[in-house]
Amino acid sequence: MKTPILAFTLSLIMCLGARAELKWEQTSIELHPAANDKQAVGHFKYENTGKTPVHFKSVHPSCGCTTAQTQKDTVQGGEKGEITATFNIGDRTGTQIKTVTVETDESPNQKTVLTLKAEIPQQLEITPNFVFWKQGDKADTKTINVKVGKDFSVKHIKVTSSTPDFQTKVEDIGSGQFKIDVKPQDTNKVTASMLTIQPEDSQKVFYATARITNAPTAPVAPVGPTAPARPSAPTGQTH
Repeated sequence: MKTPILAFTLSLIMCLGARAELKWEQTSIELHPAANDKQAVGHFKYENTGKTPVHFKSVHPSCGCTTAQTQKDTVQGGEKGEITATFNIGDRTGTQIKTVTVETDESPNQKTVLTLKAEIPQQLEITPNFVFWKQGDKADTKTINVKVGKDFSVKHIKVTSSTPDFQTKVEDIGSGQFKIDVKPQDTNKVTASMLTIQPEDSQKVFYATARITNAPTAPVAPVGPTAPARPSAPTGQTH
């Protein structure tokens, strides 16, 4: 009985040694792009530590802003390679997490999820990003504060209201900070305006919202480096 058992054990060891085994150097990468970078690129390196080939069946990024490319479709035993994930930053800021799902014919680990985390510098910090008056209130001036991020240099900003119901005035208060005064023409009717805030010589655009409301409390308006939905008609209220 010992001979068949020994032969089976040796056979099992040989099969395990011969199987494909894709080892990843890391499956999660954190990047810190510079202020003017347009892309964040992560390199996910791997090695087939087995003796049989590994075939890539598919490589799928989680969204359209990310692309993924593998160097080869088949990785022979002992070969190394990498998958390159490219995140197109666009107007995005803050923490961005993108994934790439890799499917191979390797058993049992046929699917691997690669994670690309990018910390995008924030060019402008806007506080608050929503100012409001209740209908019938005194048409006082309210202030929005703008602070330039540490990795940026902004000498001037331009502010535009989407409607003539609000007037805006920008004041440079020094040390990379600006003050935006917002004043309604009157508060007799419910209305809203999107305030477009753009640093000089920059393609990036930021937003704040001004509103006359008949609600007892004001909702938090979604704003950010990409355009939110356009404010609703004066009789309605609306990332």
